[in-house]
Amino acid sequence: MDDLFGDMAAGMPEREQLAEGALILRGRALPLEMALLAAIEGIVAVAPFRRMVTPGGFEMSVAMTNCGAAGWVTDRRGYRYDAMDPDSGKPWPPMPEAFLALATEAAAAAGYAGFVPDACLINRYEPGARLSLHQDRNERDFDNPIVSVSLGLPATFQFGGLSRTDPVRKIPLRHGDVVVWGGPSRLFFHGVPALKDGDHPRLGRVRLNLTFRKAL
Repeated sequence: MDDLFGDMAAGMPEREQLAEGALILRGRALPLEMALLAAIEGIVAVAPFRRMVTPGGFEMSVAMTNCGAAGWVTDRRGYRYDAMDPDSGKPWPPMPEAFLALATEAAAAAGYAGFVPDACLINRYEPGARLSLHQDRNERDFDNPIVSVSLGLPATFQFGGLSRTDPVRKIPLRHGDVVVWGGPSRLFFHGVPALKDGDHPRLGRVRLNLTFRKAL
C-alpha cells in the first residue's frame, strides 16, 4: 500500500490547493520528523492514548490524546475542550516546541500568519480505524485555521464542503504531509475512511495525526 501511495505522490506538487483557503504542503513535517516522534512519545507517557466515547455511547475506533492548554474530549456529556485530562485529573502535557514550530510555519506558508495553536489533538489510527465526516466547530471562534499533520501509514483524506452532502474529494496523504484549511473552508466537512493495513518503517502498522487548533 505504501508503494502505491509512493507512486501516486511522486508526481504531486509540493503545494496543492484543495479549496479556497485550503492547502496541502507535501512532506512539510519531514525535517522535524524525529523531534515530533520523540515529543509524541513524551506526551503519551504522561497522557496515554485512549478510545473516547461519543455522546451517543459509541467507542471511537481512533485512539486519542492531547497536549497544550486545552484538550478535545468526548463522553456522554458531549464534545468539548477541557484543560484537564479526564483520565488523570491533571492538566494535559504542554505543547512541545517542535509542535509549535511546525504548526506556525505551516500555517504561515498557507497564508495564515500569526497562528499560534493552544491545542493539539493526537489521533492514533490502526488498520480499520476511521474518522467519519465532521466539522471542527468546538473552538471558540473560527478565525484561525486548522493544521493537520500526517505521520506513519498512508491514508486517504476526505475533504467536502459546508454541507455533509456536498461532493467529497479523496486525497492521498503520506508520512510528513501537512494540510491547512481556514477562511472560507474552515468549516468544511472532512474525515478519514478506514485505514488500510501496511508497515511504516518507523511507526509500523500505525498512522498518527496531529491536529492543531486555536481552541480558547
